[in-house]
Amino acid sequence: MTITVRPFRRSDARDVCDVRRRVLPYNISTPQFVAWEIAEAPAARQLRVFVAEEDGRIVGVAKASVQHDSSTPGQGVVALLVDSGQRGRGAGSALLAAAEDHLAGAGATHLHAHPRDDPRSLSFAERRGYRRLRASRHLRLDLAHAALPPLPASLPPGTELRTAADLGADPRPLFEADVEVTVDEPDDLVVDAMTYEDWITHTWEHPDIDLDLTTVVTVDGEIAAFSLARTDGRGRYGSEMTGTRRAYRGRGLARLAKTDSLNRAREAGCTEAFTSNDAENAPMLAVNAALGYRPCAVEWHCVRELPGA
Repeated sequence: MTITVRPFRRSDARDVCDVRRRVLPYNISTPQFVAWEIAEAPAARQLRVFVAEEDGRIVGVAKASVQHDSSTPGQGVVALLVDSGQRGRGAGSALLAAAEDHLAGAGATHLHAHPRDDPRSLSFAERRGYRRLRASRHLRLDLAHAALPPLPASLPPGTELRTAADLGADPRPLFEADVEVTVDEPDDLVVDAMTYEDWITHTWEHPDIDLDLTTVVTVDGEIAAFSLARTDGRGRYGSEMTGTRRAYRGRGLARLAKTDSLNRAREAGCTEAFTSNDAENAPMLAVNAALGYRPCAVEWHCVRELPGA
């Protein structure tokens, strides 16, 4: 059978979601998110999605975009997935070529990708000029049976547990906390130019973000820490971001936020929880280990410099 590559169509959303779930079972994805991400992408992101078809069936997908919320210009991002049974038949090469052509035309000078830590994926990336920078660890928690640490019987004076839904019509304080925490995360592709308007559209209004399961820790009325939750309606919960603002670190507030969010998730019927951390993010890796998360996958952040970069 011949493999063909074409641009994504809205009717592909469910099939693309199914590919993502099969290839990356530790990621949270829904058809609603797949369609929404493309429809709501800001023009500056220059997002394009390509699918590989064989005999009318989608067997792979590539997402290419510019990191528009970074102050470093020319940063392109490629996310490439091919069904395991279809690898080695040309779909990956064809999808990657389409994604790279788009990003080169968009002015990208560096292409970032995150292949899985298996010999075949890494060899594919390295043969095409991508070099390894750093690893990220994906973790899983059996939420249905985990013995979660208990919440403290009482909180320190001035400390409260709230949800993102409690913020009502003024989520800006959560945006400000998210910006501060995101900039401090270890990564070679820093997101440091996020606007409030973009955050509202792509975080607060994200179709998979669960505001009722997102815990916010306040100290004297100020947001000190938070754990942003994502769910797929199939019993799976993902930690999109957990962090503490600089002035409040060292008090165990990130662990408190995540413990509360996980308890809320279990009460809501979630049975599996997933999270990920940079391999050098020792504090959050320790928090997650204490909560019962165990390693389930590793990905590598790789980069390729385009000629003339």
